[in-house]
Amino acid sequence: MLRWGKVWWWILAGLVLVLSLAQARNHHSHHPAQTTTNESSQSATRDEVAGDHILVVQLPSEGRDTLQLIKRGGPFPYPRDGVVFSNFERILPQKQRGYYHEYTVKTPGVSHRGARRIVCGVVPECYYTSDHYKSFKRIVEAR
Repeated sequence: MLRWGKVWWWILAGLVLVLSLAQARNHHSHHPAQTTTNESSQSATRDEVAGDHILVVQLPSEGRDTLQLIKRGGPFPYPRDGVVFSNFERILPQKQRGYYHEYTVKTPGVSHRGARRIVCGVVPECYYTSDHYKSFKRIVEAR
């Protein structure tokens, strides 16, 4: 007859194995999108800007305001501005936890934070989303 201590150990070992296999499967099936400009470059000509990039001047005015606040280090109007963005969607390049932080881009006419955000790694590596993390565009300066 098995003792409960051994039973729990086997249950825990099985759970760890299942979770490890699931994580490995997700890791191997993820292929980050290729960008059309050099990853280390923070600026682009208009011809280089593709669907996965947005020029600073193309951001809504509220987005440009938020970007300036980020570059200055605040102060930020929303309590959640600056919190760690975990990249659960795995759309942004994979980095260690704590690398990305999110900031609210005000949406005119709504009484809540809305769906627009800027997510930054090491500034100037920033991304804009207008659909609450369903898609991102890398923010680039025009040359």
